[in-house]
Amino acid sequence: MSAEQAEKTNAKIEGTGIGDKINNFIQKNRRSLVTGMISLAVLLAGCIAGLSIRDTLQSKALSQVEDFTRRYEVLRIDLNDPAKETDATALVDELSAFASKHSGYAGTRSYTMLGGIYADKKNWEAAEQAWTNAARVGAKTYLAPVSLFNAAVAAEEQGNISGAIALYGESVALRNVFPAAPRAQFAIGRLQEGQNNQEAALEAYRAIINNWPNDTAWTNLAQNRIISLTIH
Repeated sequence: MSAEQAEKTNAKIEGTGIGDKINNFIQKNRRSLVTGMISLAVLLAGCIAGLSIRDTLQSKALSQVEDFTRRYEVLRIDLNDPAKETDATALVDELSAFASKHSGYAGTRSYTMLGGIYADKKNWEAAEQAWTNAARVGAKTYLAPVSLFNAAVAAEEQGNISGAIALYGESVALRNVFPAAPRAQFAIGRLQEGQNNQEAALEAYRAIINNWPNDTAWTNLAQNRIISLTIH
């Protein structure tokens, strides 16, 4: 037998040996392998079912939010009318229960509606809490900076100036998704000025000029306040 033929024969023998080993392994472990495949199939089926259930729940939640929104828009026209008190109380109770169980857009929108109702009723403490909750559960939604801004307004209405400044600052920190960020920054300057914190006020106004040079309305107001503070 030539060396080449011997090499081919050995290769066949080695190949057969590997094949036999694999076959023997499958035979000896077929039960555990089958069990593993079944477990994998069950896991995949569970994942698919879970995604389907999640989608169904999200759809249901959004539908509920739409219903709340319709009711809120009708009530807010004359929310303080004594004849609407029962309906308003019922909506607040339902929104509170719903918001506490949902996050994302559904939870955030529910809390913002609660904040609007409380603000219309001049219950600024409850309004601040509702809008703060909205920002917390909707941290990844566009409603977060708006909610923080509204919470700041509610804090300011209560005379909580330091809290208002902090909340305005949080909304400004999300300026990439918050068109009203220059307004919030100006509010910080205004409140610092009202507290006789001239340096902090100047810093806040200068931040408007530096960060939003193309927003002529707020930069002009900021420049006017800087001039007024520096000439006195």
